[in-house]
Amino acid sequence: MIRCQSSSHPPPRILLASSSPRRGLLAEATPPDVDRGGSAGYKNGLNAPTTSAPPTSELPRRLSLFDSICIVIGTTIGVGVFIVPGSIARDLPSPWLILATWVITGVISFFGALAYGELGAMMPDSGGQYVYLREAYGPLTAFVAGWVAFLITQSGSIAAVSVGFGIYLSYLLPHVSGVTYWAPVGLIVLFTFINYRGVRSGARTQNVFTGLKVVGLAVLIGSAFVHSAPAVRMADMAPAPFTVHGLVLAMLGCFLAYDGWQYIAFVAGEVREPKRYIPLALTIGTGAVILLYLLANVAYMRVLPLSQIAATEHVAATFAEQTMGPIGATIIALTIMLSSAGAANGAILTSPRIYFAQARDGLFFRKLQEIHPRFRTPAFSILVQGIWTSLLTLSGSYETLFSYALFAMWLFHGMTVFGVIVLRRKYPERPRPYRMWGYPLSPLLFALFALWFVVNTFVSRPGPSLAGALIIASAVPIYYVWKRMPR
Repeated sequence: MIRCQSSSHPPPRILLASSSPRRGLLAEATPPDVDRGGSAGYKNGLNAPTTSAPPTSELPRRLSLFDSICIVIGTTIGVGVFIVPGSIARDLPSPWLILATWVITGVISFFGALAYGELGAMMPDSGGQYVYLREAYGPLTAFVAGWVAFLITQSGSIAAVSVGFGIYLSYLLPHVSGVTYWAPVGLIVLFTFINYRGVRSGARTQNVFTGLKVVGLAVLIGSAFVHSAPAVRMADMAPAPFTVHGLVLAMLGCFLAYDGWQYIAFVAGEVREPKRYIPLALTIGTGAVILLYLLANVAYMRVLPLSQIAATEHVAATFAEQTMGPIGATIIALTIMLSSAGAANGAILTSPRIYFAQARDGLFFRKLQEIHPRFRTPAFSILVQGIWTSLLTLSGSYETLFSYALFAMWLFHGMTVFGVIVLRRKYPERPRPYRMWGYPLSPLLFALFALWFVVNTFVSRPGPSLAGALIIASAVPIYYVWKRMPR
């Protein structure tokens, strides 16, 4: 693991990102060990040559390839693979169709990861999706995406997986009262503190939790093949009638389980050799997740009849009790708890860089662009996110808000991936260290599926979707107010 040590003589105060003009996002003279900033593209455009900001006002590049892969895997694998297969079995009661659905949605997700790989190598700056949307469609679209990310999607995701941690911890500590109330907030506070103190400490924590969840999944998968009871033969499972509605619901569940690979783009400004490491991390990490998910589903169906999988909300626990006995449920509860914690840490590590980049563009609270003089992190962005996420967790409102913005999350996913096509036409001469495979079909296919996801969400859940649309619309006047505020 390559590390870049911080300066032994940090400045005596928290630093503001330089307000002087800076070079474009793809400038060749950018030193490899610092993030050259999020606002250059917005202020000057991708082609604008300007003077560079001093390195002391930038986030140092301290994340290795291994760190980046662990972020991709750790933020993607949450609780979905342990729970979602039950609902999918109810929607698609045919084992081969279930596996085919996991493969198809995995391939489409992989196309999205490849698109982020091209964009991340092209614009290796903090902010990820916010930066890509800004360059492809302009600052208004980017602001709306960043606003929704802070208010709902990123904060809501952290709250959701933290609550999941508390639920499974309560299973391990049944006699301790209030676990589901204080444990999620305690987890958020702990990881906020760890990531506040440096991207290296956050990355080490992420590496540990990613390793533990992969080991837990490997134990789960391996137990299916050493199980002494007769295995259920998939060929003996007669497929039920196929319905388009069932396929749609199953694909939605799979897509949600695969979501999370994009988080590495948020910290692109802190990845060493980003033009190589970001595409590699997305390719290796997303590919590993697809393989693990397929093996887990094969394991479930090797041991449990499809009817039993469809009848339970806790597939992994039922499976583990069958293969490992009474202790199996405890092992799975511990694995899910660790998996939830790892996903929470990954999101807490990466998401504040969105608000950091927004603040540098003058489109969010100015304080959020400040970098801690000792720890070299976007300190206030991390703290504000921790406070807001804790409030959402305590109030219980995160679930409602997140359901409102589910379609928005996929709307911006689709727009970002389609942005590969937009930017190739908009800036054809710009260097692209990595070009995604299958262009233009692969980004177009992902964008079409994202559009389908959005439309289906509106049709199936019109109330929450309309509320989410109103939240998005409310960001437009806020953008114009913020734009007119003195910087």
